[in-house]
Amino acid sequence: MILSIAKKLAEKSEKILELLDLFSGKEILVIGDLTLDEFLTGQVERISREAPVLILRHETTKQIPGGGANAVYNLAKLGAKVKVVGLLGKDSQGEALLKIFDQASIDTSGIIISDSRPTVTKTRIAGHARQSVTQQIVRVDRKSDILPEREIQMQLAQKIQEKLKEVEAVVCSDYGDGIFTQPVINAALSHHRVIVDTQKELPRYAKAALFTPNLPEAEKAVGYAITDASSLQKAGEDLLNLTKAEKILITRGEEGMSLFEKMSDPSQNWIKTQHIPAFNHTDVFDVTGAGDTVVAALTLGLCAGASFWEAAVLGNLAASIVVRRFGTATTTIEEIQEALQNLLEASS
Repeated sequence: MILSIAKKLAEKSEKILELLDLFSGKEILVIGDLTLDEFLTGQVERISREAPVLILRHETTKQIPGGGANAVYNLAKLGAKVKVVGLLGKDSQGEALLKIFDQASIDTSGIIISDSRPTVTKTRIAGHARQSVTQQIVRVDRKSDILPEREIQMQLAQKIQEKLKEVEAVVCSDYGDGIFTQPVINAALSHHRVIVDTQKELPRYAKAALFTPNLPEAEKAVGYAITDASSLQKAGEDLLNLTKAEKILITRGEEGMSLFEKMSDPSQNWIKTQHIPAFNHTDVFDVTGAGDTVVAALTLGLCAGASFWEAAVLGNLAASIVVRRFGTATTTIEEIQEALQNLLEASS
């Protein structure tokens, strides 16, 4: 498998580099559960006299896009002209996320600000002793479990409809935080190229062009464990039937990716299956948000004219970079080019 993929990469390397040059300026709409990831770090001073808890002397606070906002940010960092539709609270966390988007030249006119729900925020508090590794101690989540009001649902759907003619693809980044009600999903599916990244209930997006579940999400959708080549093939076929999609990409962590594609030529097998090994086995520090990176590079690849395999390779290359970094992260076209070159040199 590794030798065959290395040979194919060498043959396709010029095409892949050309595709990367075409990323810039592609107009993409992301509909997402927008999240702000906060990282608060400090040094442990002592145990509190009030309760058996650590007292931290604050050092840094870092705020970065998370959840669906990470998909938005990844696309922007890869050169896309990104439009975003989503929901934020009328709070300092929402203001922080809007500022990050504005600095990245992301079109935020599709974001609705609500004073009835908070911006989804995940605050990770980490501490360290002197000359020790920083470790997460606790995470505090802010979110609402109530669906947006019907009026807001319809406003979101309207904003989607207004932007569909301007974009080459629509990405639905569904983290289960309530944005994706039926009016929103129906509006998104009006576009011919919809890429769905959802943690559950894939059939809600029936007839989208492409789904990108990870292994646990695929297992949950089909209702059985994926343990070998036979069950993996069955899962790919079942997912295509379940979603009525053109393509399914199952990301499998250290096992790489598996691609399942309906074939239009009746003389061929109904489903074309391809497997791509992981390009980085040794330097994996954190897989947080890597799926968003895959979706971003994959989407831009398809918009640039890549085949399904070529687009998946671009996603795989991008993910191999961000898993080397702690926390939600992004990459750039230049880094992907370098990663491809390093991979080719290592396999020659």
